[in-house]
Amino acid sequence: MKYPESVFIIIEDHQCPLYKLGDEFRLSGKALVIEHEDEKKFITTVIVKTPLKKQECRILAGDIADILIKYSSIDKIPAMQIKCGGCTGSVRLEHQHKKTAAMSQSAQSDENDSDKMARLLRNFSIFQTLEEEQIKHLLPFFKLKRLAKGAVVMKKGDPAKDLYIILSGRVEIMEDDGMLIASLGKGEVFGEMSLLSGDPVGATVKVSETLMVLSVNGKKFRNTFNTIPSLQMYFARLLTRRLARSNVARTEELSSGMVGKLTDLPPSEVYQTLKTNQKTGMLILTLSKGPAKLSFKDGDLVHAVYGKMKGREAFFETLKERDGRFRFTPGLPPEEADLPEMGNFMWLLMEGLRRIDEGPETSDTL
Repeated sequence: MKYPESVFIIIEDHQCPLYKLGDEFRLSGKALVIEHEDEKKFITTVIVKTPLKKQECRILAGDIADILIKYSSIDKIPAMQIKCGGCTGSVRLEHQHKKTAAMSQSAQSDENDSDKMARLLRNFSIFQTLEEEQIKHLLPFFKLKRLAKGAVVMKKGDPAKDLYIILSGRVEIMEDDGMLIASLGKGEVFGEMSLLSGDPVGATVKVSETLMVLSVNGKKFRNTFNTIPSLQMYFARLLTRRLARSNVARTEELSSGMVGKLTDLPPSEVYQTLKTNQKTGMLILTLSKGPAKLSFKDGDLVHAVYGKMKGREAFFETLKERDGRFRFTPGLPPEEADLPEMGNFMWLLMEGLRRIDEGPETSDTL
């Protein structure tokens, strides 16, 4: 016998003793409401199937069953989220879609864990433009971590190692003196600034509410990043928003030119600042191997020379430098005004950092 079935998936886990993120609960049956003398009576055939081989939680099963009683029919249940009544922990579930399934426990094993997790991750903005197969390709690189309130996820000055995606809970981004820079929650990303620049962590990140995150190693992330254009676009937009909040003073400086030391502002951050502010002009770097000249048009790189190197190789080589000075001058000479961009800016940046990770043997084959 087959009949309509609704699926509820755990999207937040707050120390639930029985279930975890991605676990599915299937609701089926019918609820008939009979009204008599100002009273409502329910005749139900509710079936709530718990995740395979896991103990039933009567509190959660009751919460899910109440949904069918409220809407009377599976096909009337709208897209929604619910939170369980709670015991020693709690979970939040999302009703995402409906299926027709047989009345058998084996129906719960139709999809493997990667399918469930891929579908779960589609709820987060970083993954919304990716195909399900692309998400499943990324899954082996991720680790699921739970951190208690007060834990320090990363400390200012630490080497940049991981990128984090918040599944539940909150973190605070803080200065050395304890001043709050930002508070981030579900679906938001942190650790990306250091990974995109290759520089040490710029601020301390502390857990303010019990945290569940997906983390990915920076080197693995960079290798994968350049194979998925939609990820490049996501981080380009994220980078623009983050830098826009911190670059107010730099924007004013850029209108008339900008000078500085690479020990204060590494090459990757200088380039990102020019990209974010869509600047046109020449950037002169005084480096260990001599001067380097990079030309930008509306924030895109159109020309690069460093010693005997030109083009992408010159750009990649400058990313390695940590000592020297820079000077930006608005405007381009006529012969460079119509040059095409050398490539997608985020791709160039991540490819350069990937090459630094892999060492000097990497060559430009593009």
